[in-house]
Amino acid sequence: MRAIGIILAGGNSNRMKELSKRRAVCAMPVAGSYRSIDFALSNMEFSRVTKVAVLTQYNSRSLNEHLSSSKWWDFGRKQGGMFLFTPSFADADSQWYRGTADAIAQNISFLKNSHEPYVIIVSGDCVYKMDYGRVLDAHIEKGADITVVVKQMPEDFNVERYGTVRMNEDGRIVDFVEKPVLAESNTISCGIYVIRRRLLIELLERCREESRYDFVQDILIRYKGVKKIYGYEMKGYWSNIASVDDYFRTNMDFLNTEIRDFFFRQYPEIHSKVEDLPPVKYNVGAHVRNSLLSSGCIVNGTVEDSVLFHQVYVGNNCVIRNSLILNDVYIGDNSIIENCIIESGDTIQANSTYKGEDGVRIVIERGERYTI
Repeated sequence: MRAIGIILAGGNSNRMKELSKRRAVCAMPVAGSYRSIDFALSNMEFSRVTKVAVLTQYNSRSLNEHLSSSKWWDFGRKQGGMFLFTPSFADADSQWYRGTADAIAQNISFLKNSHEPYVIIVSGDCVYKMDYGRVLDAHIEKGADITVVVKQMPEDFNVERYGTVRMNEDGRIVDFVEKPVLAESNTISCGIYVIRRRLLIELLERCREESRYDFVQDILIRYKGVKKIYGYEMKGYWSNIASVDDYFRTNMDFLNTEIRDFFFRQYPEIHSKVEDLPPVKYNVGAHVRNSLLSSGCIVNGTVEDSVLFHQVYVGNNCVIRNSLILNDVYIGDNSIIENCIIESGDTIQANSTYKGEDGVRIVIERGERYTI
């Protein structure tokens, strides 16, 4: 591959509420057995990008543990590999990452020490499947300075939380607005960019001299009339985990057979760190319908239209509907859970009832597990 990869995985989202207090958004569990960053890493793997940098910062312990071995995505190699970069404080001018451009600029030596002519920059909190090689081919064919992967969203989609773009007939971006108050386009940026390595170094050094820190505002928007910035339209499934509702909806999408088959049964597949756990155990009295259950789960009650992550115990006569139960949760007998997200490590006491009446409810309970 003629490109190196950079995965931006250091951001935090207040719209994730309590869910992001324990982990980075890129480490959020998805589809039972995966983390959100697995999709970007798997895309890099199957696009034959062999040298990838992951830039982490906020609450990154869980993410770093997940990335402790690069073998799951075939980055354990003599040449190339996966590199984890966090903010380092070596002198008085050292800073936390102040934005996406600053995060890359603080690790500019990674770019300067590489020899590949192109860089693929992606966000680590999006769920999708894509061959970056096709984006790079289109980038070279157009003679673009920067290529932005875009997606046409439905009319009823709230695009105000994203960057919206307008393109001319040739695909060149003529307008780019970040989080518009009133959107004039339903085409959004997917947070995937292709750029020449030397040009990126030049732009980052200029941003640093001018105390500019954001890749979108200070590079894409600022230079849209100066540099040749083109759009590349994504056709398949794409979702950004930017809020509790987005996270809940994305996981529920995997109950759709077509979406599940697209990610896990059609080449290329999505890879993740493998947990050494036994398969799901269904005891007498278990009833499961239209749900996704992961290894290590033990079910004694009813589970409908829900996703259960690793090592979830469901007690006798429990009813779980339209909910996400994250890793290592114990649910006591006779409990009812509807329209909720149960945080990992929770212990739900017997005879408890949790229901999300006005939207999704996040449940955090730290009861004593073995004294019930």
